[in-house]
Amino acid sequence: MTISPSQLTAVETLIEPSVEALGFRLVQLRAMGGTARPTLQIMAERNDNGEMNVDDCAKISRTVSAILDVEDPITSAYVLEVSSPGIDRPLVRLEDFSRFAGFEAKIELRRLIDGRRRYNGELAGVDGDQILVDVDSRGGPERVSVPFAEIERAKLLLTDELIEATLKKRKH
Repeated sequence: MTISPSQLTAVETLIEPSVEALGFRLVQLRAMGGTARPTLQIMAERNDNGEMNVDDCAKISRTVSAILDVEDPITSAYVLEVSSPGIDRPLVRLEDFSRFAGFEAKIELRRLIDGRRRYNGELAGVDGDQILVDVDSRGGPERVSVPFAEIERAKLLLTDELIEATLKKRKH
């Protein structure tokens, strides 16, 4: 049995307040794997934007496990995995696109808009509910506006600049 979208929504509703009370925010909840033993993946980050460590993941895992054991929103067997979003993290909230302005990202839309569904480029911030992205086009660099509501998935691309910024952040 797989983990359904409605079960994921139920899990998020159950665990988000407790995860936030611990000093973290949920980045993404995903169901992965096949029907034999699916994996419930929880990506979280520190509210203070500090670096996640193994102890942080363990703390979240213990808390979430206790909640899910009592509430039992997923009745079949599954594996619980708690992790940080990583350096090439998914971008899931509108503020993520502002926070990571200046870095390269890959954006995939739910449908074609202006003949395109995929964008690779430098995040240039947010204007209302639009994501601004500087992309290379046939005519040279171009700033495009992408509706946040139409984004199916987005993530930072691993670049030297992103690695350098992450290393700088760790030193401070």
